[in-house]
Amino acid sequence: MSDVEKIRVNLKSYRDDADPHDYLPELTRMDAEDAQQFLNVGVDPSESGRGGSFIQMDRSVVHCKSCQPGVEIMGISQAQKQHEWLEDYIWKSVSPESDPFTSRVKETPHEGYFIRSLPGVKSHQPVQACLYIASEKFSQHVHNIVIAEEDSELHIITGCATAPHLVSGLHVGVSEFYIKKGAKLTFTMIHDWGEKINVRPRTVTRVAEGGIFISNYISLRPVGSLQMFPTTYLEGRGAMARFNSILVASKGSHLDVGSRVILSAPETRAEIISRGITTGGTIIARGDLVGKVAGVKAHLECKGLILNNGIMHAIPELSGHVPGVEMSHEAAVGKIDKREIEYLMARGLDEESAVSTIVRGFLNVDIEGLPPALKQKLDQTVSETQKDMM
Repeated sequence: MSDVEKIRVNLKSYRDDADPHDYLPELTRMDAEDAQQFLNVGVDPSESGRGGSFIQMDRSVVHCKSCQPGVEIMGISQAQKQHEWLEDYIWKSVSPESDPFTSRVKETPHEGYFIRSLPGVKSHQPVQACLYIASEKFSQHVHNIVIAEEDSELHIITGCATAPHLVSGLHVGVSEFYIKKGAKLTFTMIHDWGEKINVRPRTVTRVAEGGIFISNYISLRPVGSLQMFPTTYLEGRGAMARFNSILVASKGSHLDVGSRVILSAPETRAEIISRGITTGGTIIARGDLVGKVAGVKAHLECKGLILNNGIMHAIPELSGHVPGVEMSHEAAVGKIDKREIEYLMARGLDEESAVSTIVRGFLNVDIEGLPPALKQKLDQTVSETQKDMM
């Protein structure tokens, strides 16, 4: 990664401490402005249609409960006290020496969530989690652990956001996911951070035999800078991973987003699908597929649109280490085809409506595993976003 592709973040510019927030037995008691921010990232304060919630403001866990038998939800510090065996998982996939950001999480931790589905448990409703920054210039450092035990199914919706008044802040999130034999984890992350917020997620996932990992990432609102490159190891026969991302970069935003999947067991499958639109900002869309054994199949697809200038940089990579791997990629960067606009105008739309329709269709990737209410909210957000572009 060249220096041109990096946004320098001075860790000394942020403070590590913030005043504690009161615990909320009921999320409906939260401030109305905060509640609206939660809704913007798919987190419902009414907890309707949710199997549990974990809410953290700055460094305080302000709400935490599970509504499903066999699904554990708690702060990471409580989990370490309750489960001595957690030491076999925490910091085992991500090294605290990886970069200055992960080191900061190790040195100055600010909670994070522990979510676990017990063996054979099929969660019927998604768990929602929100990591929220409410204090100016606060550097939030969280460590998250998710374990889907054998033959279980778990869906997590994570909404990350900042208070409306916030100008500057930093979020660093270290996440380690473990998907056991025959288990399925669907993880949907929606970001709405703010124009001068810097975000540095660090995630590693390990998938055992027959396990399935589906990751959905959505960032449609302005952000100062975002840099993430989650890595997934498909370690057991027949394991599968699918990454979907929808990105919009407005002027002043710098998004360096990608995914890496390492297929190291027979019959493993992977797919990375990325859609990005820049309306004046920078998007670096990365994808890396690594085939270690024969008989694996993987595909990478990255498409970008440039509106109102901006930079769209697609970097697809395939790496086959043995004969018999089957991997492919597609990458396309450009602008809206005038013929498409003319086609829609010939059918009665004005130019602005035609462009809006094309943008909406481009962003509407079919994301597996979204609850109907969240899908409706996402469609609404996409509609609002494409109006802003115009």
